[in-house]
Amino acid sequence: MYIIRSMRSRWTRAAAGLLLLAPVACSAVPFGRQYEYEEQLYLDVDGSATVTVAASFPALVALRGLPLDPSPGGRTDRDEVRRALDAVGCGVDTVNRGWRRRGRRFIQFQISTDDVSTLSSCGALSWSSYSLNATEGVLHYVQRVGAPTPGDPGAVNWDGSELVAFKLHLPSRIYDHNVRRLEDNEPGDIDRGNILTWEQRLADRRTGAPVTMDVKMDPTSILFTTLWLFAGAFTAAVIALGSIVWWVKRRGTTIAGNG
Repeated sequence: MYIIRSMRSRWTRAAAGLLLLAPVACSAVPFGRQYEYEEQLYLDVDGSATVTVAASFPALVALRGLPLDPSPGGRTDRDEVRRALDAVGCGVDTVNRGWRRRGRRFIQFQISTDDVSTLSSCGALSWSSYSLNATEGVLHYVQRVGAPTPGDPGAVNWDGSELVAFKLHLPSRIYDHNVRRLEDNEPGDIDRGNILTWEQRLADRRTGAPVTMDVKMDPTSILFTTLWLFAGAFTAAVIALGSIVWWVKRRGTTIAGNG
């Protein structure tokens, strides 16, 4: 059981880590949904989690109050970003190289924890409260995003179309959720890979308009179920092969005895 749990946790963190290879390529895609600030949380059924944050420097200053240079001509120093995050109590796994979009500098970093409820102790994520509870055979996850920690990014070429996103990558079957589309406030869909996305306009996020993420899911991870199915299929195959070998040997012995 420990091995399977360890494999789940490693898979979750590896999947999140793949995002660190993608931002530059994704920023070049003209038709994809682009965000000024994006948090992606990879959750496991045991409560461990990995968060990746991809955001512009002005957004990190305006929303999280981080002491970074938001100017478009500034130097992107990953060590400086790491120091700023360490200073607000965030144990950072990785800070990847930056990229540019619409004249603004962007950066991405990753944070991991064995207990999702402790993420609010990281200053960069402290605007959220996190809870994961098991009740009546269902895992209930709630994240409430409150007011930002505002900073002054100076003059930024924002035009009002900028979006903020909070994404959940969930490990098991989703029973219920409260995602609604930003465009028409109708119920949203589950994206491929059990991904739910709550969107908000940057202007609304700056004023502290709350976001509540409420999800109910199966307590058994899809990976766990798949591993057991694979193990069952493998065991059945071994038994079948053993039966065939036994039958062939028995038949050969019978034929030899008759001869």
